[in-house]
Amino acid sequence: MIKDMKAALGTVLFSVLWLLFAMFCISSVATAQTYRDVIVKKDGAANAALFDDAIKVNIRPELRAKLAPYVSAIRYAENGRAGREYGCLSKYAKDRGYRRQAGECACTVQKNYDRWVKAGSKGEFVVFLGNRYCPIGADNDPKGLNKHWIKNVRKLYAKHSR
Repeated sequence: MIKDMKAALGTVLFSVLWLLFAMFCISSVATAQTYRDVIVKKDGAANAALFDDAIKVNIRPELRAKLAPYVSAIRYAENGRAGREYGCLSKYAKDRGYRRQAGECACTVQKNYDRWVKAGSKGEFVVFLGNRYCPIGADNDPKGLNKHWIKNVRKLYAKHSR
């Protein structure tokens, strides 16, 4: 009888541990956010659709999973007002709508990734990108905030690329 009780207790204990493990896995999957989820949260579903189009048009398919999180990280780091959401100040994108901002950003990320690879992929891509996208000492940065850009985008990219 004691043997039967030990076996039953072992089965119950195993079942409880398995259930706890399954609950942990489901909750961690449910709370994980993708780069797209954070865009929906910040800018809404309509702008997330524009973001998706900007990614599709400007980033090659084989690099989307790797580079799209940079675009969403830049959106959060720049945190610009309408028409400057991604911090793109070119004549083409500045104050010309969300899609142009997202597209200009995605295009810049793709082009600079290609330049980084062509240059030998030395160092971190985010540093290479930051030196071009948001250079320290730029005329349009009188408060010197660009010095935080690389660190911020690196941190956000880690969250958005899960």
